[in-house]
Parts: sequence; structure tokens; C-alpha cells
Amino acid sequence: MRYALAVAETQNFRAAATRTNVSQSGLSMQLRKLEELLDTVLFDRSRQPVLPTPDGTRVLEQMRTILRETERLGRIVADESDPSGAFRLGVIPSLSSSIVPLFLPGFLAKFPKVQLSLEELKTEDMIERIRSDTLEAGIAAIPLDSPGVVEMRIGFEAMFAYLPPGDPLLKKVKIQQQDLAQRELFVMPEGHCFRTQVLSYCKAGPDQKKSRVHFESGNFETLIGLIDRGLGATVLPALVARGLDDERKEAQLRAFSGPTPLREIGLITGRLDLRRNLTEALTALLREELSEHLGAAPKRAIVLDPLSKALPA
Repeated sequence: MRYALAVAETQNFRAAATRTNVSQSGLSMQLRKLEELLDTVLFDRSRQPVLPTPDGTRVLEQMRTILRETERLGRIVADESDPSGAFRLGVIPSLSSSIVPLFLPGFLAKFPKVQLSLEELKTEDMIERIRSDTLEAGIAAIPLDSPGVVEMRIGFEAMFAYLPPGDPLLKKVKIQQQDLAQRELFVMPEGHCFRTQVLSYCKAGPDQKKSRVHFESGNFETLIGLIDRGLGATVLPALVARGLDDERKEAQLRAFSGPTPLREIGLITGRLDLRRNLTEALTALLREELSEHLGAAPKRAIVLDPLSKALPA
């Protein structure tokens, strides 16, 4: 069953064999035996990528349930005393470079018997993986209000404008929300919730100033480099802004006046009862390690929706 689910997830026999540490011929032989036992063809092998047959789709879903319940038997008891085993954790790209170095050393020290697997995933992919039981938890911007997904708050992260050297707006101590609507904004690509939050806050639309260069990047360092060379403007989350040297912070980083734009960071999971101790301990560790940089929302603040329906998510 694990071999079959690996094929379903990777859509490739070779990749599935690598994931399950078995030869491709061995995996194929075991799948043939499984199909004979069930008297059902699970996969359409005539096409690439390899996809489940209609009957196979239903059978694979039941296999996920069986394996989930099998894991539950051992883990409910084991996690009560000493968490161990594999734990798959997703992190959205706009958080991974800043948040992982802050909590990973503490996690490894606290849970020496846990084999942590970290993956960068967009929010929608993370939700899908949690629902399909191929991911235990994820660190993402919330609230998501997604059925079957449990959210645990870690803290709030402020957003700042990052402007090129010499920009007239830098004469201000704080800038207004509408100031960026007339700037050429460099943002993350579609599919990133941080893009949705930035564009919705800055009211980017038909009236926004157009650039001769259309460029989007999933890497904050790339966006920062463009702004440093005098191109457009961008918005940085606090955990990324803290990595700037003091000179650039003072010269090019500006807070927003009025309600402070925030994104809410949380740990999301779909099965609290299965790995409750480890999931709750991870949430507590994240809150502790990030308390200096994330915290409660200020009185005058606006929490931006990570999955706004008004803009592409």
C-alpha cells in the first residue's frame, strides 16, 4: 500500500521507488501482486505521468485511511512519553528562509528521536498535502478557514515598505498606504499568499504605475537587490527586514502610518489527535523562539487575508 501511494504522489515509478528505498523492479512486482490480490488495476501505465484509474482512485483513498489508522495505533502511545519517528513539516516560501533557522536548532535539541522532513510548499499545496495525510503540519499565513484544517497561532508579523535610495518617500518617517499605489511594485509570483496580501494592501490595480519590466520573484533577496539598484519598490515582512544591515534599515526601510499591516503566522495541521504532543510542543517552541520578532497585534493594526478572493491567490 505504501508503494502504491508513493506512485500516486510522485506520478512516476522511478521516483516512487527512490522515495520508498526499493528497486523499481521490486516496486513494480509488489504493485502487480497487490493488483492481483484486489483484482483491480490501480494505475494507467500507458501514459506519463502515471495516474490512477477511476477504480484505483477510490482504492488508494481507502489505503490512506488504513495506513493512517495503523500509524495511529503506535503513535498515540509513543508520543505520550517520547516523540519519535518521521514528522513532515511544510513551510511557505515567504517564511522558510527567515523562520527555519530560528526554530530548527531548538527543535533538533528538544526532539532528538524525531526525523524532521522540511518542504517549501505554497499554501494551497500544503492544505492538499495535509488533507491527503502526506504532511503532518505546516507553517503558513492564517486565517485560512479551510475545512478539516486546524490552525494554531504563532504570532503576528508586521510589514514594511522597502524603497530605492533617493526615493522622495524616504524623507518621511512613515509612509501612507496609498503612496505605494503609484510605485512600480516588485512582488512574489502568483500562488504566493504574500503577493496577495501586498497587492490587496497597496490597492494595486489598473491605476498602478506600469513598468517596462515585468518581474516577479519568490526570493526576497532578489527583490531587495532590484530595489537597491533603484528599481521600483517592494514590501518586506519583519523577519526578512531584520536581516538587513543597519545602514539599509535606516536609509531605505519605512513603516506604514495608520493601521499597521500584519500577517498572522500559524501552524496548521489536520490530525491533532494523532501527533498532539509533538504538534503542540512545536507550536510552543515556535512561539518561544519567535517571540522577539513576532507577537500580539498592535491596537491599531490590520491583519491581511492570505487567500483574498479579490486577487489571484
